[in-house]
Amino acid sequence: MNQELKYPASMREQLPEILMITSFPPRECGIATYTQDLVRSLHDKFNHSFMITLCPVESGQDRHTYSDEIEFVLNTDDPNSFANLARMINSRPRLVAVMIQHEFVLFKSGEPAFIEFLGSLQKPIIVAFHTVLPHPGDELKAKVQAIALHATKLVVMTQHSRRILTEEYNLPVEKVQVIPHGTHLVAHAEKEILKARYELDGRKVLTTFGLLSSGKNIESTLEALPSIIRQEPGILFLIIGKTHPSVVRQEGESYRTFLKEKVQELGLEDHVRFINRFLPLGELLEYLVLTDIYIFTSKDPNQTVSGTFSYAISCGCAVVSTPIPHALEVLDREAGVIVDFESPDQIGRAVLGLLADEDLRSRISRNGLHIMAATAWQNSAIAHAKLFASLDEKNIHLSYSMPPINLGHVKRMTTQRGMIQFADIDQPDIDSGYTLDDNARALIALCHHYRMSGDPDDLKYIRIYFGFLQHCQNPAGGFFNYIDQKGNPTEQNDTVNLDDSLGRTIWALGFMVSISPQLSSALVLEAKLLFSHGLRSAEGVHSTRSLAFILKGLYYMSLYDKNPALIQLMETLANRLVQMYRHENTGNWRWFESYLTYANSILPEALLCAWLTTKNPVYLEIARSSFDFLLEKIFPPTGFKVILNKNWLQRMKVVQQEEEGGEQPIDVAYTIMALDKFNSVFPGMGYKEKMKTAFDWFQGNNHLSQVIYNPATGGCYDGLEPHYINLNQGAESTVSYLMARLTMVSPFTLSSQTGIKNTELAWSVF
Repeated sequence: MNQELKYPASMREQLPEILMITSFPPRECGIATYTQDLVRSLHDKFNHSFMITLCPVESGQDRHTYSDEIEFVLNTDDPNSFANLARMINSRPRLVAVMIQHEFVLFKSGEPAFIEFLGSLQKPIIVAFHTVLPHPGDELKAKVQAIALHATKLVVMTQHSRRILTEEYNLPVEKVQVIPHGTHLVAHAEKEILKARYELDGRKVLTTFGLLSSGKNIESTLEALPSIIRQEPGILFLIIGKTHPSVVRQEGESYRTFLKEKVQELGLEDHVRFINRFLPLGELLEYLVLTDIYIFTSKDPNQTVSGTFSYAISCGCAVVSTPIPHALEVLDREAGVIVDFESPDQIGRAVLGLLADEDLRSRISRNGLHIMAATAWQNSAIAHAKLFASLDEKNIHLSYSMPPINLGHVKRMTTQRGMIQFADIDQPDIDSGYTLDDNARALIALCHHYRMSGDPDDLKYIRIYFGFLQHCQNPAGGFFNYIDQKGNPTEQNDTVNLDDSLGRTIWALGFMVSISPQLSSALVLEAKLLFSHGLRSAEGVHSTRSLAFILKGLYYMSLYDKNPALIQLMETLANRLVQMYRHENTGNWRWFESYLTYANSILPEALLCAWLTTKNPVYLEIARSSFDFLLEKIFPPTGFKVILNKNWLQRMKVVQQEEEGGEQPIDVAYTIMALDKFNSVFPGMGYKEKMKTAFDWFQGNNHLSQVIYNPATGGCYDGLEPHYINLNQGAESTVSYLMARLTMVSPFTLSSQTGIKNTELAWSVF
């Protein structure tokens, strides 16, 4: 087992245990790789919920050396090995379930002992079928039914396989669960950069990978290459992977030799490259990301699922595939091209058609990424963990692990001018320009990170975002929000209300000044000047969220300087929120407006900030009453539910329907920050626990059970829709996640003792 998957002794004595019976590295086979990825993802997502113990499967002719963490190896040639394993399983009180990664070849030499073993177990059993053959004969059907009889749950990887088990093997529908083959989240770097790294500059790259055997039918692609090369002379076909170990034992390298001879026969030496290695995961994924077209040519019409096929799509490859059931299920929405089995002519036409149409390749790539998003290993881990918990609700309580802080995507989205507004998946879209809103939030997040970490690299980004705020201020003291890629204000500034942008900027500048002990005096002075000029427009603001943002900025500035004029302005603005609340409050509806929309948590938090500064009890009373009302709406008994963004939640409306809109990361982040503020004032009132519940929304505890945060990039997806995730990782969502994540480890709450009183700068607004 990899070092990072080891569990300390104290954890082993406390956590419920899941035993997984499977092939496992160093054995080289698809199920071994699958299991390694699954176990690692389960550990990363739920390492304090349960632990995974591995039992590798071997036969007399296939032995391997495992790490010291492996307690037991099942020899399928030895019936006593099955019996000993059963005794061990039944005697372990903390072992709550057994999961078997099943492939017929793994248990071929000991099928009767295997069935007897299943019947002897006194624990729940999950069997994951990696192969589901259609049209079974009586013998095969009886074997599968015998396995299913002892299993508590069966897992398959496609809906097609589920239909076969229920309709052709007559298995109960409720026993069979679909959990797709996992795929890796990757950062989609520029293809040309990766091609240069691997000395593939200027080539159009076709790729296939996996353990080689004649069933891969790679010769069909080789036979298609001459017609492709005539129109695309720069083509290169990568054949990645070792020969399957079982094939080597039975027939040596005859298939690879056959392929090499065909390359010579067709004169393809300059257009085919064999990479005869079992590649490390990182290197394999880079090869797939640089690939223009992935070729999958299995000639087995009953191949249930292909991990290689799944990985290629998740890396953004345009795919040409033979019609195995998995391909038909995934590629039916313009996510690839289907060709007949053993059809070089169709392969050639499909490849040339894709190479000639870059827009089509891009569209197929995007469609594939959206289809495969739900199959990320993180989502597979969530599905498996929920399955485990359903088998033993008493002992297994799911707790999502906290991901490391990752500023990678924030920095990727940032130019010398500022933070770009939108992204195409994870690639910055410079044509979208910049917004003051995004850069103000980014300034808050980087100041928070710098206050927490002291990382000197943060100062570079603090200066960039602060410089953007300076650039956006107009002579009257207000701010432009929309800036094009050349740095010019756009016409959009003339058609929208900019009060919210003003408020976010005041908030950002106040927070920046509040960490002044860690910043240069010159930079703090510039921030105070910009803050002062911005306040010229503050007194004319009357919209709720704009008022709240400004109040937060005034609160943070007051930690630095208890200027009476600032306190007076705070009271003026807070009183406006009080008036709004009193106008709308009906007892049952304790809110500032007749509806709940976006960024709701900022309103009670702002009044709490006003109370912290002024000690006016009215502010505290309304802050608590309104926040408790909001929490009733967004924390139902089932967990956490964001206000949907289509029709919002109207005062007269009791229930929101799923189809009415999506959930936005910014609302989750603001909720977490408000809970943090209330928890700092009222510890032990359940606010801290709700912070964790809300944060788990990013990690997959939502109605789709899918991650919203992408740990491979450090980016956050733009929204959770009723039936899918918006995979674009723009500035608003990514910075919102970062603000939430930083709050979870280091609260935004600052002690008033950390401020340094400094009144050398007059507040010109007054």
